[in-house]
Amino acid sequence: MDAILRGAFELLAELLAPRRCAGCDGETKRRTAFCPVCFGTLVRASNSDPERLAAFVYGGAIADAVRRLKFEDRPDLAPLLLASFGTLVPQLRGVTLVVPVPLHPSRLVERGYNQAALLARPLAGVLGVPCAAHALARRTATARQTELSRQARGANVRDAFVANQPGHLAGQAVLVVDDVETTGATLTACRAALLSGGARSVQTLVIARAEGVGGG
Repeated sequence: MDAILRGAFELLAELLAPRRCAGCDGETKRRTAFCPVCFGTLVRASNSDPERLAAFVYGGAIADAVRRLKFEDRPDLAPLLLASFGTLVPQLRGVTLVVPVPLHPSRLVERGYNQAALLARPLAGVLGVPCAAHALARRTATARQTELSRQARGANVRDAFVANQPGHLAGQAVLVVDDVETTGATLTACRAALLSGGARSVQTLVIARAEGVGGG
């Protein structure tokens, strides 16, 4: 079953995304998200905590790809990055609901899309579980985490999220999806809101994690 799901991730990425490198737009081979040069910069994350999973260590081409996805109007890169979750499939067993980290409405209007939702929806489809895009709400328009110090990031998102559909969350094993975990503050705040809303458990999954952050 794990091999089938991993193959589904790769096929989905190939069908939905152009055969261009997610890091530099160079040509790539079939079912390969990065060109050889960019691939050489990737470092797989060490996931010692099964509740906090990441595909890569943040840096190199993966950092370039995430930046382009978020800030350079490149939603087409989401399917390519989605394929990186394939190796983590065995650790996603038991998930009953997928929830993307939400953007504040003002940020969503500014960007035009929620990059976490672009990853979460097809991931939920491959896993065969619902995606609850509105299960969490961001009730304050917080400053960008990238603009703050490590210490300030925790305070910035504390109490920023609220469970929007507590009845739908009751007893669910939730997988929260985002692009990057830098200090862990955002995902910690999301986990707290979902558990207070009735979720049975909360696991998190990101494309990349900064070195030294919990989970590896």
